[in-house]
Amino acid sequence: MRIFEKLKQYVLLMRLDKPVGIWLLLWPTLWAIWIASDGRPNPLVLFVFAAGVVLMRSAGCVINDLADSDFDAHVKRTRNRPLAAGRVSKKEAIILFIVLCFIAFSLVLLMNSLTIKLSFVAVLLAATYPFMKRFTHLPQFYLGLAFGWAIPMAFAAEMNRIPNVAWVLLLANVLWAVVYDTMYAMVDREDDLKIGVKSTAILFGDQDLRIIGILQALMLLVLLIAGNMAGLGWPYHIALLIVAVMMLLHRILISDRDPDHCFIAFRHNHWIGLVILLGIIASQMMV
Repeated sequence: MRIFEKLKQYVLLMRLDKPVGIWLLLWPTLWAIWIASDGRPNPLVLFVFAAGVVLMRSAGCVINDLADSDFDAHVKRTRNRPLAAGRVSKKEAIILFIVLCFIAFSLVLLMNSLTIKLSFVAVLLAATYPFMKRFTHLPQFYLGLAFGWAIPMAFAAEMNRIPNVAWVLLLANVLWAVVYDTMYAMVDREDDLKIGVKSTAILFGDQDLRIIGILQALMLLVLLIAGNMAGLGWPYHIALLIVAVMMLLHRILISDRDPDHCFIAFRHNHWIGLVILLGIIASQMMV
């Protein structure tokens, strides 16, 4: 039974019991794959990137908890995580992180050379992101790069090049990540202020709601530009209208800055990514 309990702690450390992070990483990846392939994705590319999302998100959670193990013990929401609670050792976490990255890289080797080269940047972003909150109040922007780097990789895998629309989609993802991760950071803002952890929630201060609204509008504008560049039609534009309504509802939900409401809004954000994907697919089916 001991080995099963240890495996359970590894699952919790990788946050496989909380898949919202997987969805937030997966949907933009699929945006890129569907646009790059004109709606006819290569099955191998789909498999490699779907598996890679799960593996790298898991690896990101492990390295994040390694970096924050001392902080997490002082935050109500995170004090019971496996590393913070001492149920998994730092040595075990390091080994798990290396194994996850090795498996992900093994899958990337099935892709072309450009995709393989880009994967080194992906690992660097994933490994360094957790430490950004010590040096800057903008770790959410860095998270957007880390979560969105699969976008240029997906275009490289499907097209063996990276067109301009890939970078526009990456920008949209960065803006989106700042929105949802600021909501997430608003949950822990009081604890973070006490222990000295930096975030956009702290940086934005009393202007947090206004800035989130501006970022949401910018994201929609950038997505509109990306859709026009990709030749997407009216179903995509309908999807963006639905997303605009969802964003407005999130903005209303967090207007009282209640931590529980902010967390609900954060978790609900992944549906935005799905709606955008469905808009892309529907547009391509209309051609």
